Amino acid sequence: MIRVAIIGASGYTGAESIRLILQHSRAELVYLTALPEECGPVGEVFGQFKGRCNLQIEPLDLDRLTGLADVALCCLPHKVSMGFVPRLLDAGLKVVDFSADYRLKDAKIYEKFYGVKHTDTANLARAVFGLPELFREQIKGAKLVANPGCFPTSALLGLSPLLKEGLIETDSIIVNAVTGVSGAGKNPSGRFHFPNMNENLFAYGIGTHRHMPEMEQIAGEIAGTDVQILFQPHAGPFDRGILSSIYCQPKRKVSSEQLSALYRKFYAEEPFVQICSDAPNVKDVAWTNYCHIFATSVKGRIVVFSAIDNLVKGASGQAVQNMNIVFGLEETLGLK
Repeated sequence: MIRVAIIGASGYTGAESIRLILQHSRAELVYLTALPEECGPVGEVFGQFKGRCNLQIEPLDLDRLTGLADVALCCLPHKVSMGFVPRLLDAGLKVVDFSADYRLKDAKIYEKFYGVKHTDTANLARAVFGLPELFREQIKGAKLVANPGCFPTSALLGLSPLLKEGLIETDSIIVNAVTGVSGAGKNPSGRFHFPNMNENLFAYGIGTHRHMPEMEQIAGEIAGTDVQILFQPHAGPFDRGILSSIYCQPKRKVSSEQLSALYRKFYAEEPFVQICSDAPNVKDVAWTNYCHIFATSVKGRIVVFSAIDNLVKGASGQAVQNMNIVFGLEETLGLK
């Protein structure tokens, strides 16, 4: 059994990680941590686990953690995680980190978008980007996996076949995406308060969203050249899910039938990517680790729709998938 510690277990991704590990046949929860004011019996912190898990959520004690767990799912916020990950690695654990602290290979770009100095560039250089459909071989046996952001997961899965085949212009990609309210995290704010979110839809992070350089970095690796992406996120009045609408200029004429065949071939062996015959719905992927994709040709443009659950394939489910790959397990364990 893989012994799992969840660092930062009191947030949405922490709760989702607990749920997934509880249904995993080859992994067990051994340690849950959070800030002191958010600690207590897990069944009291999250009522859905009452009678299902008897662990306490407690403040992190690295001395206790050493030798207790094999892997840490690190659900800490951006800027905070890099203060803990080196200590978790030194304690002998493998780490799947949910923050952005190890995703951007250029520390200067990280510092520009996150507004703080990167304090762990040594591990930044060693981290593997955890999108299994693209980097499975690198993830195997990795000590530190940088779990991708939710928006980049949806967008990159939608774009990868086109970039890999060199079918599109790389300087004019538009990704327009809508996320559910849980994408804002657990801490309440006025903008995401129910009276403001209900029956509402709004754009945010216009031209400045932190996931844009992450998308461009990985898209560039896939394409083998610089990629420019105009990314615009929106928030909608639903709990969970992301729908990305992706607009691309093709380099040559391509039909909807050819696009469908390309995507089906590209993802033929992928257990969590499903190619659809029409635009996907976020309800169809909610609570699952699946990505539903539909690609078509409209007025000389390629349009791709990609739907995921932001808390599962966009966070905790992908982390469990990465954990499975790191330890050589069947990667669908706990996720189907």
